[in-house]
Amino acid sequence: MHASLKLIRVVALVLAVGLSTTACGKYSIGNLRSLMAFKEANELYKRGDFPKAVEAYQRAIQHNPDFGISYFFLGNSYDNMYKPSRRGEAENDANLVKAVENYRKATEVIKDEDIQGPQIRKLAYEYLIAAYGVDKIDDFSQAEPIAQKLILMEPNEPSNYWSLGTLYEGQGRYEEAEATFNKAVEVRPNDAQGYMVLAGYHNRQGNFDKTMEAWENRARVEPNNPEAHHMIGYYLYEKAFKDYTISAATKREYLARAVAAEDSALALHAEYVEALTIKNIILRLQANAERDPKKQKALIAEADRLRNKAMELQKSQAAAGK
Repeated sequence: MHASLKLIRVVALVLAVGLSTTACGKYSIGNLRSLMAFKEANELYKRGDFPKAVEAYQRAIQHNPDFGISYFFLGNSYDNMYKPSRRGEAENDANLVKAVENYRKATEVIKDEDIQGPQIRKLAYEYLIAAYGVDKIDDFSQAEPIAQKLILMEPNEPSNYWSLGTLYEGQGRYEEAEATFNKAVEVRPNDAQGYMVLAGYHNRQGNFDKTMEAWENRARVEPNNPEAHHMIGYYLYEKAFKDYTISAATKREYLARAVAAEDSALALHAEYVEALTIKNIILRLQANAERDPKKQKALIAEADRLRNKAMELQKSQAAAGK
């Protein structure tokens, strides 16, 4: 998961936990002080003041060391203080070490009955795996068993296989990576996200046929999603446009399939700007290869119509957003 999306997800959990704790009244003085410090820390966290959030989360833990969720947010605050650009600096790297310590503690202390407990414990495992990833500590030997443990805990959760597959890919263990991404699809065959992850993997490996198979399977499980059909069209267009090693006949085939895919998208959403734009470009490519002047003229006229419609929609959308 992208770092900014992860942060948004954690902030949302901060809000959920904060709202849930406001109604809790059956606590000792120490527990109440812990909650007060925890809420203060949450506010600092939401503002991005992670050093002060660390201090407040530490107070929350001091007053109630059994409230495991505090360890996760303490670890995540340290994690956010770590800067990849300053890797190798002792003070900066120490933040990552402290993040790992607290993520591990969170997995041990968080209980199922805690507010958002199972969800935050899972996040602690996921962030622990990420901390050991190539962009941070880069210790596959630590990350792999954690990812495998997550799979044992939740064998029917695709995201657990994605985490492990990403680790294998980062190590260049491509057969294991592919098998793991395929396993994510196997455990939830109607989950479109699994096919999207698989398509991304095959695209990074330069395997066009498997990439397209994954996108087509995504459209199969999401037949009413115009974006699912558009992605097929886009990748076929890109291959035909950029790959100079394919034959003219193959290029024509890909472009025809791309038009059909964009037509499917537009049948579901007639004002889909991206589909209109790509189909416009494809028709112009087809026109360039056309020898019949009448057909060429018709292709260009249709391309102009789609281009103009896309431009009008973009202007109206921009005006509506002001």
